[in-house]
Amino acid sequence: MNPAFQGLLTIIIGVGGCVGYFYFSNQILDKVLFPPRGKNAGRNINRANAIRPWLFMGPAILALGLYLAYPVVETLRLSLTDRDQGGAFVGGANYAQMFQDDKFWEAVRNNFLWLLIVPAASTAFGLLAAQLTDRIRWGNIAKSLIFMPMAISFVGAAVIFKLIYDARPEDVQQIGILNAVYLQLGGESPVTWLTVPFWNNLFLMVVLIWIQTGFAMVILSAALRGIPEETVEAAIVDGANPFQIFFKIKMPQISGTIVVVWTTITIVVLKVFDIVFAMTNGQWETQVLANYMYDKMFRANDWGVGSASAMIIMLMVTPILVWNVYNARKEMR
Repeated sequence: MNPAFQGLLTIIIGVGGCVGYFYFSNQILDKVLFPPRGKNAGRNINRANAIRPWLFMGPAILALGLYLAYPVVETLRLSLTDRDQGGAFVGGANYAQMFQDDKFWEAVRNNFLWLLIVPAASTAFGLLAAQLTDRIRWGNIAKSLIFMPMAISFVGAAVIFKLIYDARPEDVQQIGILNAVYLQLGGESPVTWLTVPFWNNLFLMVVLIWIQTGFAMVILSAALRGIPEETVEAAIVDGANPFQIFFKIKMPQISGTIVVVWTTITIVVLKVFDIVFAMTNGQWETQVLANYMYDKMFRANDWGVGSASAMIIMLMVTPILVWNVYNARKEMR
């Protein structure tokens, strides 16, 4: 079957199924179970209205249970079993084995390095871009260009930057922009940037910063536009310079939005997989937790340690996710 036709058919069936479900469930509720007629008409209407929200939430609750709650429970179960022993319960043995693996601690170290740099850099560059683009005539065009990487998949962005970091032999023309510039500036020979320990992690982080800066800029630009003009004008009258206005007037008023953007990017960083997988495959000391989980689960075929590492990722993400939701609701209020 043609993939385009298959996708269109899936959309039609999905949307049609939802519409049909809501229509027929309402008909059964109003016409069969609790018809609004007779001496119990008022009571039936109240009963139907009490049940109706659950009809609408039912598919969502089912989907969350099937695709979110069940996988978490099953992953936890697998992390406590051993494939080599036929799925026998082994308690925390998989976690103990994982904690003794140097590759795991390499992944943890790299994840924390990503957490320290990527959210901070993305938020800072996004805030800078939001402030500067609001002050120039062609700001909307600049915002579109900065936001454009958000439309590129992580794998696509990784391929682009892999070409930028590409290194060819000295007697061959360089197609990697970084090496071409490096040699023009007096470098002796091309550098395989992605194989240089520690620095290669920074080169990988650049990809995610490039993508997430556009997201941070859009959110923070909206927050900056929400600052009352009277506040800024009063500061100007009092003799405040642009830096004082930005850091002492604007920043405190959008601090809640900054935290939400920061934590949202942090969650993305904790789950990063595509960029590392496509560019280094976790080699040269670039392993992160998601890649470690993939290696154990699908390459080593060790579902116990793979599931244990998945649970570690979930435990790291959950507090940040809760904090993010709390701040988002606080910002809305």
